[in-house]
Amino acid sequence: MIFQVVLHAIVFVFYAYDRRHPQIVLHEVFFFTNYAAGALVINYFLLPRYLYNKKYLYFFTYFTLVVGIVVFVEEGILEPIYFPDTKGRSFFGGIHNLLDVFPTIVILSGFKFAWDALKTQKEVEILRHAVRESELQFLKSQVNPHFLFNNLNNLYAHAIENSAKTSDIILALSDVLRYMLYDCKAKYVPLSKEVEHISNFINLSKLQIEERGMVEFTIHNMTLNYQIAPLILVIFIENAFKHSASSQSENIEILIQLTVNEAGILSFNCTNTYRTQSNTKDLSKGIGLANVKTRLQLLYPNSHELQIKKGEKLYEVNLKIDLNEIPKS
Repeated sequence: MIFQVVLHAIVFVFYAYDRRHPQIVLHEVFFFTNYAAGALVINYFLLPRYLYNKKYLYFFTYFTLVVGIVVFVEEGILEPIYFPDTKGRSFFGGIHNLLDVFPTIVILSGFKFAWDALKTQKEVEILRHAVRESELQFLKSQVNPHFLFNNLNNLYAHAIENSAKTSDIILALSDVLRYMLYDCKAKYVPLSKEVEHISNFINLSKLQIEERGMVEFTIHNMTLNYQIAPLILVIFIENAFKHSASSQSENIEILIQLTVNEAGILSFNCTNTYRTQSNTKDLSKGIGLANVKTRLQLLYPNSHELQIKKGEKLYEVNLKIDLNEIPKS
């Protein structure tokens, strides 16, 4: 409303002002009101009902009709009243009257069209953001059941054997799930918390390996005063444990290295041994990997590099993320 009032006031000043006669004449108010009425019909009736619904033929037909009515009111009513001896003598003033009417209506309608376009663009951005957030929440929610499914199988096996490690597994699982369910509600978490969660997750997953191999988690020159999207790196670690344990009965090796330099570049490397005789043919197509690739595209579209190398005996993941776009903690 304020925008329309200010717009009409500005356009009226340009329409009515004359350097030779700077005062506002009453008939200019009525002439401009006629133009504004035509623009009002176009802005709040023709634009939303026809143009925005892509009924272009109807819009231009009615637009021409409205302009014609405005010209008729000017020539048939206003001019005979205010200029009975000059303009009001003849009904049709020709192109001259149209050139007075058309630019004013186009300006008033054009600004309304631009305003609606900006409003629509803003709504589209809000909707796009909402869809993106919904997709991220959905992807994040997939992590918990995926993780829980893998580790409950391990817990069940130890419980069947009455293993003394059952209580330790339950406690470790509780700590990891607490982080995943409560601390990960935010889009980004402190890097220090994510590293702590990774460490707890690795300690829990080591129970799957038992005495069958070696697991090493190394942190180099870590700069922890950054934030990171939660549950990104742990998916690769989970897959390393899952497929090494499922395909090898001994000589398992899982090497995990994590570095964040002073420039804010996170470098993550996860290498694990495996054998191709088992279900490792689907190693790169699991729910977890598809999930994390999508989340990386959404959260770090232009600031990450992911390389996955699958050899005959080694599976290697190299990931780099530029954390500088995320506010420091």
